[in-house]
Amino acid sequence: MPRLPILSACLALIGAGLCVPGHAQTVYKCTGTHGEASYQPTPCPGVQHQRQITLDAQPPAPPPPTAPVAVDSAPPVAYIPPPTPPTAPIPVLYECVRATDGKTYLSATGDPPGYYAPLGIVGVPTSLTQQYNAANHMGRDQPNAAMVSGYYTWVRDSCRELSAEETCSALRKDWAENEHKLGRAFKSDQPPLLRREAELRAQLQGCGGP
Repeated sequence: MPRLPILSACLALIGAGLCVPGHAQTVYKCTGTHGEASYQPTPCPGVQHQRQITLDAQPPAPPPPTAPVAVDSAPPVAYIPPPTPPTAPIPVLYECVRATDGKTYLSATGDPPGYYAPLGIVGVPTSLTQQYNAANHMGRDQPNAAMVSGYYTWVRDSCRELSAEETCSALRKDWAENEHKLGRAFKSDQPPLLRREAELRAQLQGCGGP
């Protein structure tokens, strides 16, 4: 008795619910006098040509398993931007006025040491007689010409603290002067200017750079 694959024999019977894949079944192919064919689960009536067919009970093979897709189980790493280097604070600077000639300069402490200056330079006294009198007032012996010409007094420069804006302006001016000297200096004269350049660059960080 011939066996046919389920798919080929079921096509004519599946619409009538006569074919259930996965179960062994016997159907009949009936051929009429004019050659028309039909399938049914019972034997053919009358004089029709009958052919008995046993459907294969083996279910269709399952599809091949698909390989699992590799999934990275590691959690996503959040982007962390590099830390921004801290900005150096603006240094505290003082503008000092030299007692001898009135010229200004910068000081990091605002407390420059005192020093001796000739009386004539600082304006006390302004004449030879005043110099003799000043020497006598200091309890000195009768002065001679060498003592008068070399007579000195103790002085200190006056200082005031600069604002942040004044500090940045003064540092940039100092930077420009140092760069000018550095560009004109011989190689043997450059080390102190290079050290000053590095010092000024660090001080100008809080001002946004040179």
